[in-house]
Amino acid sequence: MGSVDDHRLRALLADTRTIAVVGLSPKPERPSFQVAHYLQAAGYRIIPVHPAVGEVLGEKAYHTLEEIPDGVDIVDVFRRSDQTPEVARSAVAIGARALWLQEGITNPEAEETAAKAGLLVFSDRCLLKEHRRLAGKS
Repeated sequence: MGSVDDHRLRALLADTRTIAVVGLSPKPERPSFQVAHYLQAAGYRIIPVHPAVGEVLGEKAYHTLEEIPDGVDIVDVFRRSDQTPEVARSAVAIGARALWLQEGITNPEAEETAAKAGLLVFSDRCLLKEHRRLAGKS
C-alpha cells in the first residue's frame, strides 16, 4: 500500500483543491502546522480537523471530517497510527479521493479500508516533501 507512482501523484496534486488536515496544531513549531502552512501557500485550501481548536491558519476548524460542509480531496493525517482506522472510515464516508498518512504513520487496517473504497493511499510519506519533490523544489 502507499506505492502510487509519480504520474498519479502529480495528477492528484494538480486536481486537488481542498486538503483536510486531521490533527492540525495551531502551534507554528509543529510539523502539522508547517506542512499545512506550506500547502496553503502553494494554493490549496486547508481545513483543520481538531476537536480542541476553533481556527488555524485563518480557517475554521472542525471536530470531525463529517462536519466539514464542503468536499475534501485529500485527508492528510497527523494522528497516532492506532487512531487512523477511524480516520480512514471517515475519509471514505465523506468521499475523499486520497488518504495521506504522514511520515512515521502506518496502519494496515486504515490503508486497506481506504484502498478498498477506491481512495489513493499514502503511508509514511510527507505531503510537503512529495509536493516539493514533484515541483522540483527539493
